[in-house]
Amino acid sequence: MPSWQRLGVLLLLAAMLGFILGPFLWQVITALKPTAELGQLPPLLPSRPTGQHFSTVLGTPGFLRVFLNSVVVAGGTVLLVFLLSVPAAYALAKLGLRGRNPILALLLCLSMFPPIANVAPLYLLFIRLGIRDSLLAVVLAHSVYTLPFAVWILTNFFQEIPDDLYRAARVDGCSRLGVLRHIVLPLAVPGMLSVGLLVFVFSWNEFLYALTLTASESARTLPVAISLFPGVHEIPWGEIAAAAVLATLPTVLLMFIFQRRIISGLTAGAVKG
Repeated sequence: MPSWQRLGVLLLLAAMLGFILGPFLWQVITALKPTAELGQLPPLLPSRPTGQHFSTVLGTPGFLRVFLNSVVVAGGTVLLVFLLSVPAAYALAKLGLRGRNPILALLLCLSMFPPIANVAPLYLLFIRLGIRDSLLAVVLAHSVYTLPFAVWILTNFFQEIPDDLYRAARVDGCSRLGVLRHIVLPLAVPGMLSVGLLVFVFSWNEFLYALTLTASESARTLPVAISLFPGVHEIPWGEIAAAAVLATLPTVLLMFIFQRRIISGLTAGAVKG
């Protein structure tokens, strides 16, 4: 590749990286600025970086509670989605069910629905069930939205596992559930990890369901709590930015740690449709 083309590729990658990381870096800069400099530009960077906003957020009553709520909701969503999607994807991929392709097409269509399309039905349903304003309601709502996507991705990934392994295990006397446990799941770890992380990130960052289905602080999640930060005389931009940085760090760390698994899982599961 000529040097000018290489330079163009590097500039393009730098522009894309700046576009992606720009908002997060701006939140970090805002969180480190003293209160007196929040409304001033220049300076772009804080003259004296301060951790006051982080201390204020971490000392806010209830912040740890909503952080733990987000952990519970995101973790519970991943567990429930796996509990339902793994058997469904296994049946669609390996058990020769009739109408598999229409079912997969329907799942793909359902995964494209905007979240707001089913907020009202879920809201009324959870009121009838008596579970509105609870972490369970948020977990169920997140699972309803992410389940079609998880089944579709895992089905395509399970199809990549050779059928010869399935038939050989059945000939050796292994039950269908035994094949799933001892053959399919160990080979499907990259795909399951990628799906689990994507579901976790969605649930961790989701705002609409969490805002609509909760009313009290005991069931509130981080995105909702950040949006409701009080401001008596002015908007506390420094505290909001600090809270946003703290809320983003767990997902950023997870993505950095498991980035290779995510890429390999998604590409392997996307070969067949």
